[in-house]
Amino acid sequence: MQAQPQSIIGTLSPMAIFFFLAFVAVTLGITYWAAKKTKNAAQFYAAGGGITGFQNGLALAGDYMSAASFLGIAGLVSLKGYDGLIYSVGWLVGWPIVMFLISEPLRNLGKYTLSDVVAFRLHPQPVKTAAAVGSLVTVLFYMTAQMVGAGTLIQLMFNLPYESAIILVGILIICYVLFGGMLATTWVQIIKACLLLGGATILVFLTLKSFNFSYPQMFSEAVRLYTPKFLEPGGLITKPLDAFSLGLALMFGTAGLPHVLMRFYTVPNAKEARKSVFYATGFIGYFYILTVTIGFGAAILVGKTFITSIDAGGNMSALALAEHLGGGPFLGFLAAVAFATILAVVAGLTLAGASAVSHDLYVGVFRHGKVKNDQEEMKVAKISTVGIGVIAILLGLLFKKQNVAFMVGLAFAVAASANFPALLMSIKWKRFTTAGAVSSMYTGLAVAVVLIVLSPTVWEDVFQDSSVKARAAAVATFTRLDGYSKDTAKSLATLQTQVAALQVDLAIPDLNAKVKANKTKALATGQADIAVLQGGTFPTALAAAKAAKDQAVAQVNKAPFPMKSPGIFSMGAAFLVGILVSLLKREESAEEMFESEKVRTYVGVGAEGSASH
Repeated sequence: MQAQPQSIIGTLSPMAIFFFLAFVAVTLGITYWAAKKTKNAAQFYAAGGGITGFQNGLALAGDYMSAASFLGIAGLVSLKGYDGLIYSVGWLVGWPIVMFLISEPLRNLGKYTLSDVVAFRLHPQPVKTAAAVGSLVTVLFYMTAQMVGAGTLIQLMFNLPYESAIILVGILIICYVLFGGMLATTWVQIIKACLLLGGATILVFLTLKSFNFSYPQMFSEAVRLYTPKFLEPGGLITKPLDAFSLGLALMFGTAGLPHVLMRFYTVPNAKEARKSVFYATGFIGYFYILTVTIGFGAAILVGKTFITSIDAGGNMSALALAEHLGGGPFLGFLAAVAFATILAVVAGLTLAGASAVSHDLYVGVFRHGKVKNDQEEMKVAKISTVGIGVIAILLGLLFKKQNVAFMVGLAFAVAASANFPALLMSIKWKRFTTAGAVSSMYTGLAVAVVLIVLSPTVWEDVFQDSSVKARAAAVATFTRLDGYSKDTAKSLATLQTQVAALQVDLAIPDLNAKVKANKTKALATGQADIAVLQGGTFPTALAAAKAAKDQAVAQVNKAPFPMKSPGIFSMGAAFLVGILVSLLKREESAEEMFESEKVRTYVGVGAEGSASH
């Protein structure tokens, strides 16, 4: 069922430009409208608490469904099969934790940021400092990955230089947040969520139509093309403990992401906060079902070879499938939606980072909670917004052509380790102290960062980039040749079809340089393999490939920490240190406030309301 169509991915897409400009025009109009309503700190940080549960649920989904979710998960599934599901499942199951443990206490105890909750009955200065550091680290790592993704996507789809793309994204998010605050950010996220859910639904409908709306038929075709292993675990993560640790980080990291948690202050009360999580869980769960279907559909209908000829990581698989099933206009629409996705997420991250600087550090630490008026805090918040936006641009430019995949994992590891344990213990445990909170947050942050650096994700993939690439190339060559040995005649026919399709694609005028390079490389590889299969030198080539693979593997120094995800250790360390330090010395003032905190947590007496909020 695979087809090798003539692709326009990598060429200038008028439809993509049209949809992108339409989105920008609408969202800038919303920003202008929101700017008229954003007059004080409550409106800037939390939209005055006037967002309904349904609206906030859509906005939460828009904030959470990033380009990593849409393009990344579909790409992982299309290349790795079953194991790509660990991200979709891990990110989804974090939401019941948010609903039952976090949303109500957060809304009733806090004002603008998660540090308000942790510091509710503790000494605010050290707690807010530690919470702000954890929040900023999470935001900046997550933001860097999004910015690099934005630059790469725009470069590919709009033929804009990478640097211009990064600056454009930075200017737009500064405009959204600086002038429209949380109200504009919320509506940008709502519009983006509707577009993304709508576009993905259409793509899945077209995909399932190709299989007579039968999942069994689709999976049977996947098995036929890629063997049963494609539907079994082990394609991406081979160690059970690593899979468990990654799952923990994804689950509990969700409950510690500052840009997600601050959305609970935009609703008028705890009931609406719970409603918003309920709606968000439904939208996000539905979306992840769609991405899995898109991934398998791309693997079957488009094919791994064609997908990797566009982007080696498979990140363009959803767009390749959209072009295959819906043509250029549908591809243009989904490309613009993918870009809108990045804009909406980065806007939320920018606002969360600005809030950590202005509300937690400036007001909570430097001014000890006392400011002359809202305008003073608003001024600092807006300066912080510009600063965070500029930093986002600089990070995007700095990490051009760098492997930033580890940054999303690190962001979730820090959120799960530095933010979530302290947040949970401050709400649930009477004996929790200021020293326990601060030590827990710094321990979680330090252990997560150190272990990520010592893991294969950074130690090998970043520090030994050239050796790792050589190893990957050697392994890929051996695996490819070894696959031909099962049926050389069938493999030869398939290769000839793929080579013919690539030659057609390379004849397209104005093809993006990156896509052209990838396709040229794939064409050369295909032609070389055909020559080997036809020339009778296949056994010799296979033996040479095995020797080259073994040599390349030996040249990479193994990482000191063998696991890719440190979540189980960094979270465990944060909880353990927080508990031990709290048990060393009691904090009577914190214990005395626990009962009143509990009443406010579950009843809402004294909570910030939408009128004053």
